[in-house]
Amino acid sequence: MMDALKGLDLLASAVLILDQGGVIVYVNPAAEDLLESSSKVLLSQNLKQVFANGEVLEPLCEQVVSHDCVEVRQELVLERIGRLALHVHCIVKPVDIPDASVLIEMRENIARIRQERENRLVDQTQANKELVRNLAHEIKNPLGGIRGAAQLLEMELPGRELKDLREYTQVIVKETERLQKLVDRLLVPHRRPNIESDINIHEVCERVRSLVLAEHPKGLKILRDYDLSIPEITGDKEQLIQAVLNIARNAANVLTDRIRMQDAELVFKTRVSRQVTLARVRYKLALNVHIIDNGPGIPPDLIDKIFNPLVSGTEGGSGLGLTLSQTLIQQHGGIIECESVPGHTEFLIRLPLVRA
Repeated sequence: MMDALKGLDLLASAVLILDQGGVIVYVNPAAEDLLESSSKVLLSQNLKQVFANGEVLEPLCEQVVSHDCVEVRQELVLERIGRLALHVHCIVKPVDIPDASVLIEMRENIARIRQERENRLVDQTQANKELVRNLAHEIKNPLGGIRGAAQLLEMELPGRELKDLREYTQVIVKETERLQKLVDRLLVPHRRPNIESDINIHEVCERVRSLVLAEHPKGLKILRDYDLSIPEITGDKEQLIQAVLNIARNAANVLTDRIRMQDAELVFKTRVSRQVTLARVRYKLALNVHIIDNGPGIPPDLIDKIFNPLVSGTEGGSGLGLTLSQTLIQQHGGIIECESVPGHTEFLIRLPLVRA
């Protein structure tokens, strides 16, 4: 059988072949890459062992085996335990090979899905930006009045009452100051970037790494996986540091339990991707900065909202860090994406390098 399948080894798309009992009898190299597993592990497994929802493929296999159709094509989301789900275009067809029954070809739909998600993020962030700006201005003016009134009230209090009531006026003053700082943070990202040329993205990552390690000197490892051939970029270095720092700090904050167990891990990884569309503009080259942690993951009901203002997944968080990061990166023509499963959360910052 193996001689008849040699041509499949050269295909860029992933191919699995099953026998009559639904057991995998052949895996090509592209399938090993896609499934992040070796043929030694995959062979002799069935679809339910490879995919958490492997049953979605079974009706397609039954259709072609019963000769109802020559082949079946379908877009599927194949879930994997402890790993990110695969969005694939599946082609299922019968095969006339001894000890084999069905061939499943899978092509990942990364580009289309990513583009749709990016477009939604851009529109959402623009709407959030307008909402936050209007809200911040509406809040800012009354805060000044409340703070001033509390200070005047304190000055007018008789001496004997001042001692008893000063505690309350100070609560008003301190809380208005806290809200004032919150409002100022909401308005900060709306300033234009101070564009500099020749920014080394690895210097940005190393600055963030040193800051996070200073805050968590024990129990947290920050690994580097840099592509040192990446060219220097143009942008506001301080804003880029702040954007990466907000994400890394968020990640470190959710790793509290693992830090106690001394096995918390962050990974900073840089790569280049080709022929990328960012904010509806096509680029020949784009810079990818991956920030990966081994924390508990982001709840599924929160994953689509994490870049919204005042949404926080940690107790006591302001819910502004990721909003600010997304705004700062979008001002550089880029985007931040996130995918998460328990044990693996990955933020991907994508920035333009060379326009098409």
